[in-house]
Amino acid sequence: MTKISGRQIAAARALADISQQDLAGRARIPLADLLRLESYGAALLPDDAHAEAIRNALDSFGAVFVPEGHGLGAGVRLKFSRQDVKQISRLENEGGPAADDDVP
Repeated sequence: MTKISGRQIAAARALADISQQDLAGRARIPLADLLRLESYGAALLPDDAHAEAIRNALDSFGAVFVPEGHGLGAGVRLKFSRQDVKQISRLENEGGPAADDDVP
């Protein structure tokens, strides 16, 4: 499993729009431990059961950690929700002549 940083945890919380208290509760860890791990900033977190619990909790809120690769740094993004997928599908099938598009 790819290591994560405290900054990625904070970014994932911001994307998922959840508080530190909510994340600590979902991860079932003390808030003080979450604050300590977020304080690592850009440094990678040590292999720690709390780090794994935080990763799993953020996953349940829809955040996905993206590993470093292809000349790009590690990051975080949101999963598409069912509602997002439904909306994209509706827009893609709204009618009109079929043609190639730029979407990979």
